[in-house]
Order: sequence, then structure tokens, then C-alpha cells
Amino acid sequence: MFCRIYLDAKLELDALVGMDAEQTKYLRQVMRLQVGDMIVVFNGKGGEYEAELTCLVKGEAQCRLIDFIDINRELPCRVHIIQAANRSEKIETVLQKATEMGAASFQIVSSERATFNLPANKREKRILRWQKIVSEAAEQSERTAMPGVCWVDKLSAVALHGQCFVLHPRDARLWQDMRANIQDLEDITLAIGPEGGWSKQELELLQSQGFEALMFGQRIMRTETAAPALLAAIQAVV
Repeated sequence: MFCRIYLDAKLELDALVGMDAEQTKYLRQVMRLQVGDMIVVFNGKGGEYEAELTCLVKGEAQCRLIDFIDINRELPCRVHIIQAANRSEKIETVLQKATEMGAASFQIVSSERATFNLPANKREKRILRWQKIVSEAAEQSERTAMPGVCWVDKLSAVALHGQCFVLHPRDARLWQDMRANIQDLEDITLAIGPEGGWSKQELELLQSQGFEALMFGQRIMRTETAAPALLAAIQAVV
């Protein structure tokens, strides 16, 4: 199995493309590859390329795109995650595991009971870290699309895609009752609350925006468990 590398660049057959210093270090020191070895590269726009390493020295790597593989490993239903902000390590767990399970995008949103906030002066650096976690998870899990990550300051400003559900532990539609309809949907938005749950006002706001309350079983999951668990359930029926 070839090493996979995500490149945020235009890719076309026979092109020479370079990699950044961190990717170069990974290829040289972790994977122990050499010039002439084959890797797989993708840019999240669909499909992937087999590529031959043409340069691999300290601080610099380059490959030539040899063959395009027209393959789609994405879920037929795009699942967009709205995740209430939690402690940093919990957010990172959600990003990693939900990317592996096929999430199409992430919006990390501030909430009334949030245990984490992101000041404007730290936002760019933190989002870059989050995107790196997503990129590495997409490489490892052989995704052919790259989920985006953004921070949203208030719940009323989140972007909505397709049919929208807010996870709720009580008095909600059961997953078992609606899973058969998933196959007919192109996009789903899932809103997952913080450790203390959504406030009454937040639930009312989401429902006024068209979100339907969804109950996923009889047990209450940790906030970092919900997105990967729901994605696994969706993957099983589409």
C-alpha cells in the first residue's frame, strides 16, 4: 500500500508537484522512502494520483504524477457536523474520528455551556491546527475529499445543508424511525451539543431554523462520541 499525501494544489497528469517541509520530513524519516518510490497524492477534488518521487532531500520533495485513479470513497450522503465547542482535545478527537468516518465538513460553534472559546487573535493558528488534523485523518483513511473546518461565533450563524437534525437525549424522533429515509438524502446537517447539552433557548433557536430533534438510542453519549457514532450508523444504511 502506497503512502498517501494530501496536496492543496491543482493536480494533472505528468505534472511535477512539490511537498512542504513537514511532508518531506515524513517521507524521508518516517516512511524511509527514496527517489523512484511510488506514493499516492490527492487534493480532495475527487480521485487520486499515483506519483513517483523525483526528488527527496532534506527540506525538499517532489513527485511526478503518473496515473489518475478515478475513484470515489465518499458517502453518497454528505454529512455536515455542527459541533458545540468543548475542551480542545475533545474537539480534536471529533475532527479526527469523524473525518475517518466520512464527515463532509465541520463547524465548531460557541454555545452557552461551552467549555472552550476561541479568541479572535488565536483563531487562525487554531483553525490551521484543526485542518491539519483533518488532513492527516483523510490521508490515513483514504478519503478522496477533504472536509473543511471553520469556527462560528454564534449558533444563529451556522450554515445549514439539506435535512437538519439536532441530537437530543429525550422526547425526540428515534434514529430507528428515520434511518430508512437517509438513502434519499444528499446532505444532512447534525448539530451536537457541548458536555452540558444545548440550553433550552439554543434548542428553540435550532428548531426555529428547521432542525428536527433526533434521539440516538437510550444511552447518553459523550459529546466527542456522538459524531463518529452517527456517521457509522449512516454509513451502514447508505
